Amino acid sequence: MGIGPLILNKDNMKQRLAMITLLVKEYEEAISFYTDKMNFQLAEDTVLDDGKRWVVVRPEGGNSSSLLLAKASNSVQYAQIGQQSGDRVFLFLHTDDFRRDYKAMRSAGIEFLEEPRTEPYGVVAVFKDLYGNRWDLLESSTDK
Repeated sequence: MGIGPLILNKDNMKQRLAMITLLVKEYEEAISFYTDKMNFQLAEDTVLDDGKRWVVVRPEGGNSSSLLLAKASNSVQYAQIGQQSGDRVFLFLHTDDFRRDYKAMRSAGIEFLEEPRTEPYGVVAVFKDLYGNRWDLLESSTDK
């Protein structure tokens, strides 16, 4: 006999997406890209067993989700670097000033795949990170 469905009191639930794992080739090159080119902060870098590290980066000035930079450790993981979303936009970086961040990121050498465009939801442009993962840089029209 099985146990029935778990009933949650949704009025008291407090959840948030805290972290997303992003496969990387090397810790140092990934840290450098995200902190130097994307202006993220290095929130944590803790050495673990077997040469692994717990490396967390997050956008500067935000209390948003973080990225856990996880060094690939086998051929299956290496094959997924830069392809974690099947060549679709994987991550969305919201900004309060699209033009400022677009200019800074281009000056840092980040490759944008298109010119900025205005959509009903805001100003957006797709760019690639150092491994080819696609991101949206987005200034939402609803966040103003």
